[in-house]
Amino acid sequence: MSPFPVDSSDPNLHLHYIPRRAVAETLTPNDTQKITLIVAASYVLAIGILPILEKIIYPFKLLTVGMHEMSHALAGVLTCATVEKITLDPQEGGSTRMRGGIPAITLPAGYLGSSFIGAALIACGFDTNASKVACLILAFFWILTLWWARSSWVAWATIALMAGLIIITWLVAHSVALRFLILFIGVMSCLYAIWDIVDDTLARKVNTSDASEYANLIGCCGSRFWGAFWLIISCVFFAVGILVGIAAFKDDWDTQAARADDFLGGE
Repeated sequence: MSPFPVDSSDPNLHLHYIPRRAVAETLTPNDTQKITLIVAASYVLAIGILPILEKIIYPFKLLTVGMHEMSHALAGVLTCATVEKITLDPQEGGSTRMRGGIPAITLPAGYLGSSFIGAALIACGFDTNASKVACLILAFFWILTLWWARSSWVAWATIALMAGLIIITWLVAHSVALRFLILFIGVMSCLYAIWDIVDDTLARKVNTSDASEYANLIGCCGSRFWGAFWLIISCVFFAVGILVGIAAFKDDWDTQAARADDFLGGE
């Protein structure tokens, strides 16, 4: 309690604060959001626990690898590197070759960039129109990726399949399916970024991993330290994506459907 009395009725006094109740209400999911959260939780279980779905989600695994490599490339462009080539492998591997840039930024960009993109897609997955905007942005980034990976048939096949799915889900039933497709891609991107960090740096030490190269570059702490650090950041991105989705997109099903039909001028 302040030692000085405050008269809250004074018109010249301005109190700036956010009521706790308002924050709680903002972060409390409504019925539509609860269904979205249940679907997202089922995605996590399906991706992490059910090996029978491995072949079904295989193209999405390749997509997340592409997002990982695209993040390396974008970080390279932002640090004045020349991106020469992106390669995707059918065995779910990938590589990005560039000249120049700042390795201290480009090396962690793969894990952190793909998890950040995944978190943004999760947030957009709470709203149909936000999912449509996310698709347009993804299309731009996929075109860039295809330019850098123009000799990789895996990249062309993967992005062509994803583009087809987006077009189909966009056109059907007020784009409701599109929202859940974007949500799935977001969950997949976050989970596989987290899993790759754990697998490459914590569960087993891979000498050629981004974390190992980063530890050698920085010269301290070791790959497991940097892997754990990036893991924490990726988990924070995942949680923030969910919270942003809950806080920002409160429309119910009917409102989203009506707004989706009017997207970019309507049908």
